[in-house]
Amino acid sequence: MVTWADYKAEAKGRGALALELYVAHSTPAKAPEDVKASLPDHLAYQAKLEREGKLAFAGPMSDETGEHMQGMGLIIYRADSLDAARALAEDDPMHKSGARTFVLRRWMINEGSVSVSANLSTGGATLS
Repeated sequence: MVTWADYKAEAKGRGALALELYVAHSTPAKAPEDVKASLPDHLAYQAKLEREGKLAFAGPMSDETGEHMQGMGLIIYRADSLDAARALAEDDPMHKSGARTFVLRRWMINEGSVSVSANLSTGGATLS
């Protein structure tokens, strides 16, 4: 099995981005009412991390059909280490309350694209 550090070095060597982020797959552990009750504090926490530059992306996920919400979410952190990312996830009010649990993984971004459109007169932006 290849170590993470060796694979990251190989990826960089072939010209890949090799940007390391941390992904928390957050799943309900209690009733939907408990998840909903934690939502305002969870969203405030996410906004704080966003302002601090520690939150790359976050949002809810559908069920397998794509038609229903199940209270699951995906949170992508910017952190210096897996331990630092774990601390961010553990401090999330949704996880602290026990409404959701999470599984945390390193994620290496090698390929893809991001497009940003800035609207100068309105100050808005579109990400695609």
